[in-house]
Amino acid sequence: MKELSPEQVEALLENDQYEIIDVREDEEVAQGMIPGAKHIVLGSLENRMDELDKSKEQILICRSGRRSEMAAMLLEEQGFKTTNMVGGMLEWTGEVK
Repeated sequence: MKELSPEQVEALLENDQYEIIDVREDEEVAQGMIPGAKHIVLGSLENRMDELDKSKEQILICRSGRRSEMAAMLLEEQGFKTTNMVGGMLEWTGEVK
């Protein structure tokens, strides 16, 4: 599985070849989210895959990188191109909304 650091992800924010998917719970996202990210809680990802663009690479994000790794594996099994942001939002130093 491909992995990127938070700094590498920040450099890709304006690149429309990627979709950023935040799989944290609602109360975690309320503390701040990467601008442009789509919020899909990990538990509902399987039922919401049709909202994702298979032609784009999916960058998965959570609090520390573990849940996003599981999400990336789930999406890869369904034919998506995925990347996990290692360190998660705990390591994110960029802008949040």
